[in-house]
Amino acid sequence: MEVITLQSGSSGNCVFVEADGVRLLFDAGISARQAEIRLAEHGRDIRDVDALVISHDHRDHTVSMGTFHRKFGLPVYVTEKTFHEVRRRIKIGHICDVRYFTAGETIDFGPVSVETITTPHDAADGVVFVVQDSKHRFGLLTDLGHAFNGLAETIATLDAVLIESNYDPDMLDQGPYPEFLKHRIRGPKGHLSNVDCAMLLKQALPQRLRWACLGHLSEKNNDPEVAMRTHHEILGSSFPLRCADRQAVSGAMMIGELTSITDP
Repeated sequence: MEVITLQSGSSGNCVFVEADGVRLLFDAGISARQAEIRLAEHGRDIRDVDALVISHDHRDHTVSMGTFHRKFGLPVYVTEKTFHEVRRRIKIGHICDVRYFTAGETIDFGPVSVETITTPHDAADGVVFVVQDSKHRFGLLTDLGHAFNGLAETIATLDAVLIESNYDPDMLDQGPYPEFLKHRIRGPKGHLSNVDCAMLLKQALPQRLRWACLGHLSEKNNDPEVAMRTHHEILGSSFPLRCADRQAVSGAMMIGELTSITDP
């Protein structure tokens, strides 16, 4: 299994996963052109992707879903509530191949399955994902709301994870956001802090987890060095860890016999 983050953050999110010959894109929060270019940097043609799967209705995950569909011929997998909320808030244009799933169900793509897990994030019908092939399990866990019941147990079943580490509490408290927005971010429907994320990962380390990629870092309320330092303080320095870029494509992250995290 191979994972490439095309971008991860409040400016846009899109993640490519390939497993057992199945190619999937999760979320469409960047332009179709950027997605095409960034996949091409890794020798991938976006037109070979089998499906676009949408996590929730927020703009940084959905703004280009219509363009991805029309330009590249990708079927769109989304919950009905999420799709209608996106159509209400964003001009995404015509999509003729929408395939609804219900939050909590598993979507099958031949030899690959995608488990969907309902989250308490402040979206219409948000989910996160666990991608499973014949040997491996990868979690795509951002926009979580809080460390809800069952989340740690799910992480303990994974071989690798991309997980949100959205904010540093001190940077958020001292930062420029208005108080209502700070409250929303810290609240039960907002995001995980660096400490929240690290404590979740710590619970999984005695299990099968091989690496973690920190995603959805806030531009104003976090910094990759701060996030990495916090995690190393809690997890130790030997656990393989990286941060997804807020504005650019990542290196390939492999799960398998040659498990690795490489530079772009």
